[in-house]
Order: sequence, then structure tokens, then C-alpha cells
Amino acid sequence: MSKAWLKMTAADLGRGIGAGEIDPVALAQTYLDAIKAHPLQHRIYARLTEERALAEATAAADRAKSGNRRGLLDGVPVSWKDLFDTAGVATEAGSALLQGRVPDEDAEVLKNATEAGLVCLGKTHMSELAFSGLGYNPVTESPPSVNDPAAVAGGSSSGAATSVAFDLAPCGIGSDTGGSVRIPSAWNDLVGLKTTSGRLSLKGVVPLCESFDTVGPLCRSVEDAALMLAALEGGKPADLRGGSLQGKRLMILTTEAMDGVGEEPMAGFTGAVEKLKAAGAIVTEGEAPEVSEALALSAVLFTTEAYAQWHRAIEAAPDKVFGEILERFRAGATFSGVEFVEGWMKLRRLRAAYNARVAGMDAVIMPTSQILPPDLERLATDHEYYVDVNLHALRNTRIANLMGGAALTLPTGVPSCGIMFLSPPMSEERLLRLGAAAEAALR
Repeated sequence: MSKAWLKMTAADLGRGIGAGEIDPVALAQTYLDAIKAHPLQHRIYARLTEERALAEATAAADRAKSGNRRGLLDGVPVSWKDLFDTAGVATEAGSALLQGRVPDEDAEVLKNATEAGLVCLGKTHMSELAFSGLGYNPVTESPPSVNDPAAVAGGSSSGAATSVAFDLAPCGIGSDTGGSVRIPSAWNDLVGLKTTSGRLSLKGVVPLCESFDTVGPLCRSVEDAALMLAALEGGKPADLRGGSLQGKRLMILTTEAMDGVGEEPMAGFTGAVEKLKAAGAIVTEGEAPEVSEALALSAVLFTTEAYAQWHRAIEAAPDKVFGEILERFRAGATFSGVEFVEGWMKLRRLRAAYNARVAGMDAVIMPTSQILPPDLERLATDHEYYVDVNLHALRNTRIANLMGGAALTLPTGVPSCGIMFLSPPMSEERLLRLGAAAEAALR
């Protein structure tokens, strides 16, 4: 067993297994031992699936010995956000409303990943019912940012991110409705992929707003993100070889996205942009007024659907829900059906106009978040602070969800500061190829 395995990318671990240098059972045991020995493990993992992990690792080891590996990630461990159903294991979505909920079968994406040979380490903590970008959850646990133990990790895929950032998983699987993969990825210096709505199955995923809910990986490299996307959908990974930034057209979105960006996130972003330019990218600035109009629709579209999904369970036991989350849900009751339908009619028009406007670009870019990870203790005591930082954390990431496309966040080298690339719907392969070239330029 080797502690060096704990810092390797998923792809490199897979290559080690293929070369006979890494035994999948020893690898799984190394991760399980590291998790159980880590002083923060109870704040990161909601529960381990040790028996399952070792059984899956044993099967992967047998396939490796017989030359029948299912792919590069066969035998590689991964963590799962606690809203992906796991057969016979509690899936509670960070909420007391779902305490003791044990599904009968795996989520579809987990089935696909298992078929690809991935090893399930366990379930990670998250914001309650995925309805916050901060990662603060007084109902269960609040994982810390890897760069600041007094700050939150970002949400709602907080445990997914920290399982990787603290070397307790090579990759974490999360979900993203308004930024829940990208915020914790950025705040913990990881790569995070938001997939296009509808690209990956939501069957067996505890919903928040199914119109916006997406599944995506939080990992150490763009290569890992590409491999995980393929595993989650049972497809073929993007070919990242030979990618280049030379002549690639990148547009800095000046509408909304650059407003109020903090000193460190701005430094990370501008430094990254200079490196992209040095690698041959053509970077321009551009406005998209559709973004402002779409952001103004956030409250009616997100909160109305979320409350429609959860109001019966919430109102049957409102005392079980964290007050800030309860308030966000109940805001959805203030809008009429006409306002909700009108909002969607308008958003579809805005999406078409936006996609036409940026059609000549290889990607639209911006800081992933305008703020650094907020202070956990202050979130627990200051309502106005909680509301303010939650809105600011998600402002830029929500743009991709509202516009309906794919998005990728990469570390900039400034701690907890990411740069985000947006591309049109169902363009993940193109985005990942561009991201791999950008990743190389940013190192």
C-alpha cells in the first residue's frame, strides 16, 4: 500500500492498475483506512460503504489479472454525494426530513459507474436538500474549505469536493442546480464539470429543481472529468489529445459576471487570462444583456419549482429544516403559476438570443465565484450575512444553469479562486478539450 496513491489523479491510478503496479483491493483499503483515520472524516463522509467497496475492488482486481478490464477507471475508488440512491444504504440528502430513507436500487449514474468498474467508497455530506451554495449544514455536518479551516467548503456538493481536496477520494460525484459542483470545486482548488441539463440521468437522484438539476464530477484534472462523464453515462470519453489554445476565441462576459468580484478572485482570474493569452487564446470582452434578464428570473424559476417539489414534506415537519433553507423554500410559495410559466417562456427566448450572441466564441469566461469561502461561525449567527454571501457565491455559476449550457471550472493558482468556461448545450466534449489545453497553460 502507498500513501502516494492518495494524491494521484483517477486516470493515473487507472493506468497504475492497468500496468499491474496498483492492486485495486489495496487501493480501496488505502482510501478506506485514510478516511477512517482522518480527523475531519465525520465532517466529510456521511457514511462509508466499506463492504461494497472491497467487493467491487476484488472484482476489479480479478478482471485486471485476467486482462478483462472494463476501461481505464476500472478499480478506481470514488465518493458519492448523499443524494445519489445507493441500494440498501441510507440516502438522506443532508436533511432530517429523509432520515432513515434507504432506497432499493442504485441511481442510474451509479449503476453506469459500477458497470465501468468504479469502486463506491461511500456517501458525502451536502447542503440540506442541495438548496445552498455555501456548504453550511447545521442539521448534519459542514465540511471545511481545504484552504481555510474556519470557512465553509462551498455547496451543495461540499463533501464531494472535500473528499478529494483532503485526499480521501480521487474523485467525487456531485450535482449542480445553480453552481453546486463548481463552487465547491473552485473553493477547494479542483476541476468541476457542470453538464448540460438532460445529458446525464437523474433517475435515483434526490431532486431539487429537476428543470435545472445536473450531475457532474469534482476531480483533480480535466482528464478525470472527461473519463468520469463517460463512466456516468456509459459512453466514450472525449479525446483530449493535441488540444491547443492557439486561435481559440474566449469572451470575458462583462454583463453582471465581473461586477463586485473580490480582490483575490479577480487576481486569480486576470492572472489566468494572461496565461491563456500567452498560450495563443484570443480574449475579448463582450456584453450579453440576456444574462441580466435571466438572473432576474432566478427567484421565480428556482424557488417555485423547489417548493413545489418539497412543500408537503417540509410543511409536515418544518421544525426539521434549517431555518435559512426553510425560508428559501417558502419563497417559492409567493409566485403564481402564471408568473412561473411566463418566466420559463421568457427564459427560453433569452437562451436562444444568448446562444446566438456567443455562437462565434469557443467559450465565455468569468471568475467562478466573486467571493472567497465565507466564515462558518458567522454563517451560524448572522442571517443577513448568510443571505448575502449565498447570493454572491452563486451569481456567476447560475448564469450557466439559466442559459442551459455546459460549464467547467479550473483552479487559477490563487487559493479558492477558479476560472469558469461556459459553452453551448451538449458541447461537453469540445469544452473538455478546450479545458485540457487551458489546464496545461495554467500550470
